[in-house]
Parts: sequence; C-alpha cells; structure tokens
Amino acid sequence: MAWWRIFSPSAPELRDFVKTYLREVARPIPKEKRISELTFLVLDTETTGLDPKSDYILSYGSVFVKGNSIPLQQAREMYLNAKKTSIEAIKVHELLPTLSFSSREELIRTFLKDASNHVLVGHHLSFDLAMLERAGRDYGLAKIENPVIDTLELGIRLELGKHRDPRMINYQEFSLDAMCQRYGVSLDDRHTATGDAFATAQLLIKLLRKASDKGIHFFGELMET
Repeated sequence: MAWWRIFSPSAPELRDFVKTYLREVARPIPKEKRISELTFLVLDTETTGLDPKSDYILSYGSVFVKGNSIPLQQAREMYLNAKKTSIEAIKVHELLPTLSFSSREELIRTFLKDASNHVLVGHHLSFDLAMLERAGRDYGLAKIENPVIDTLELGIRLELGKHRDPRMINYQEFSLDAMCQRYGVSLDDRHTATGDAFATAQLLIKLLRKASDKGIHFFGELMET
C-alpha cells in the first residue's frame, strides 16, 4: 500500500440515493425532444453568504415547469439550521428561528430525487449548484450532472443574440428583478427561496415562448450556446 493512502482521508461513501440519481441522470435527453415535452426543475437557495467554500444553505425552494405550467402542489420549501448564520442573513432572507428545519441529508435526498434527469433552471444557477454540491459532498455527490439553463444567460441570448459582445452587455438589465419587470412577472415574494424559484419559473415560461417565436422548438436547439 502506498504510504500516502494511510494519511489521506477516504472519500465519502456513495449513498444509495446518490447512486439512484446517477443512474437516472445518465439517461440523456434526446436532442429531438420538443421543449413543450420537457420537465424543468426551477430552484433557488438562500444562503449565509456568497462564498460556496465557506457559506451554508439557509433555505431551498423549487418548482417544476411542465408544458408551460407550474404544478404548485409539487413545490418544495425547506429550511436548514446552518452552522454559520447572522442577524443580517436572517433579516435579508426573512427566516424565523421557530421554523421547522430539515437536515442536509433530507435536502440532498429531496433535491436529487426531484432532479432525476430533468433540466435544472435558475438565475445565477451556478452558485446554487455549487452550494448544493458542497452540501452533498458528505454523501458521495461529486457533481450535479443535469443539463442546466440559467435564465440570465437565456435572456441575454434571446434578446441580444448568440454572437453578442460580452463587453457591451449591461448585466443590471438582466438581473432577476429587471427581467421579471420587463416580462411582466410579479415579484411579491422575492428573497425567499421558493418565492424566487416561482418568479424564475414564470420568467422561464415567458422566455420559452420567446424562444418558440424565434424558431427554437427542440431540446438540442435550446441548449445551444
């Protein structure tokens, strides 16, 4: 046995629910599948800060989008008792200490079961996925493998074209607030994870209609950059 193996920490055991997820997500979505037939999982996390390496998830919210509708009975809203918190975080995210908390394992189990091999959607989605990957590390989750759509990037592509100059983009115009206002999406419940997921889901539906108007009808076309 190599000497370094004695002192190296062992990798976390791959839990059964992670194995199930990896089997599901390994089934590719056909490029020829119509967008109207896809299932999207729109998600958001509220956190103690903006550093995935040191901050923690306070709450998680998600909704499905299926056939341009949002089945609200399948919405998720989960709160975690984070190791690191602050008065500022509680104030910003409007969380109360009397909430019923879920464990990290319950969060990751739920997320992976819902994610399956669906398309994941969010606004600045890479941050939320980094936070979820960190939360899932202890259960053997190395990487979230689903196809992803960031509504910020999709909005830029549909409004400015595929060959836009990044230096000419005013990113403030593509914040979630600005885009929802531009597309007529209500922002009544902003800065809660479920509220932001619901707003993003409504924005996604508007963007998919715009994509259809531009002749984008299939999964493969939607995922082109």
